[in-house]
Amino acid sequence: MLQKLFLDHLRSVHETYLQHFAFALLFSIRLFGAAFAALVHALLPYAFEKTASKTVHDLYFKTHNRGS
Repeated sequence: MLQKLFLDHLRSVHETYLQHFAFALLFSIRLFGAAFAALVHALLPYAFEKTASKTVHDLYFKTHNRGS
């Protein structure tokens, strides 16, 4: 059962464990970057005006076009 739960998602996105690990790691790094840009933008509205929203848009596109 654990193997099924663990492997079903990897199969659905057509990735090995290491490929998925790399994708998820880079995804999280980009999200942290977007969060930092949004924080700076909250303090300095002229800075990073579109960085966070563009990052979220790009990540959404990447995740919704996997496993096709």
